[in-house]
Amino acid sequence: MPGLCSAQPFQLRLLFGFQAALFLLLFSLASCSDLADPAQPGSLVPRTVDEDSSLPSLLVNGTLLHVETFGDPADPIIVMIHGGPGGDYRSLLKAKAFANDGFFVVFYDQRGTGLSQRVDASDFEDVQIMIDDLDALIHHFRMSEDQKVFLVGHSWGAMLATGYINQHPEKVDGAVLAEPGGFTWDQVEEYLSQSNHIDFFSEALNDALFPEQIFAGRDEHEILDYKAAYFFTFENAPGNTIGNAGPYPFWRSGAVALEAMIEIGETKGLDFTTHLQDYDTRVLFTYSELNTAYGQDWAHTVGSAYPHIEYQLIPGTGHELLYFGWDAFYPIALTYLNEMK
Repeated sequence: MPGLCSAQPFQLRLLFGFQAALFLLLFSLASCSDLADPAQPGSLVPRTVDEDSSLPSLLVNGTLLHVETFGDPADPIIVMIHGGPGGDYRSLLKAKAFANDGFFVVFYDQRGTGLSQRVDASDFEDVQIMIDDLDALIHHFRMSEDQKVFLVGHSWGAMLATGYINQHPEKVDGAVLAEPGGFTWDQVEEYLSQSNHIDFFSEALNDALFPEQIFAGRDEHEILDYKAAYFFTFENAPGNTIGNAGPYPFWRSGAVALEAMIEIGETKGLDFTTHLQDYDTRVLFTYSELNTAYGQDWAHTVGSAYPHIEYQLIPGTGHELLYFGWDAFYPIALTYLNEMK
């Protein structure tokens, strides 16, 4: 879950005031040469599936989602659920390898995120729409009741997978969870308080806040997503708390989805544990060696909501363990999935 900061003290503005002034000067000069409005599709961020018909997509609950599949559709299904909220599945694509192991692998960018169609904040009245989208996706690809379905979720995606299992335990034959922040809002807030530490004079935070000086007041999706993407610079800066080795690949942030999900948590709360004790299936819970905000104790605190759970440490990696730690994660996850299928 990315950490966002809205504070802009005077000292920070001094750090990049010259950069902003130079950018504005160049921007204004270029405008005299018929420069396109940066909010136009494709100018600042990649186009979404409703803007680019060449992208693979699926209509889910009235919204076009960016969806891609690998493998034999008759094989057991693995649905890959990305983090965020507001992320995308690009950093999870190494999981295509499961298709060579006899699984049908489904990737999707969640509503309003990645390359999926953008929606208004009003679409996110509560987290239920995200659970309903996942349910519709599974229903679309599942060919029979005998076809097994597995969920592999990272960070927020592991939380969403748990929310789905909490409501539809009979539809999930197993799950691999990678460092969910928490399954209740209190847990999420506690984890974020440990994982988001801000050095107000760091160059990474300077870079993250710089676009706000250029596009302040603009609320188009393209501009909001562009600004949100800069916070990846801060989140993955050298010495980051969550142990990431550096930047990881992504297509496009979903700023409105991110803000909406956080607002829902803060105003309505969140609890994905209400029926988990009834889920009898063994779950694989993975956590990284280098995320100093997580560790074994927090993994057991969060994972204890499941009655049957297996914990596995993924060595040599931080929070983005399905990207930087894939070589260690893959055999552990594959062993579990083969046992469950």
